[in-house]
Amino acid sequence: MLNEKYLNKVIDFAWADEISFDSIKEQTGLNEKQVIKLMRSNLKPRSFKLWRERVSGRKSKHSKISNIYR
Repeated sequence: MLNEKYLNKVIDFAWADEISFDSIKEQTGLNEKQVIKLMRSNLKPRSFKLWRERVSGRKSKHSKISNIYR
């Protein structure tokens, strides 16, 4: 079980457009799949849906994609 401070930090990172999933993994040790699971279990269903729509395919959240366009 994650403590509340750590959980809030991961959620803040996940919402931030400029922080990629690779950066989140470097900082927290959680991969993209784990972050999605964490967000699903800690956000309201509508908030989770909005977040998923926001980050799906977003270049800045996927370092591999964003590096191609640089």
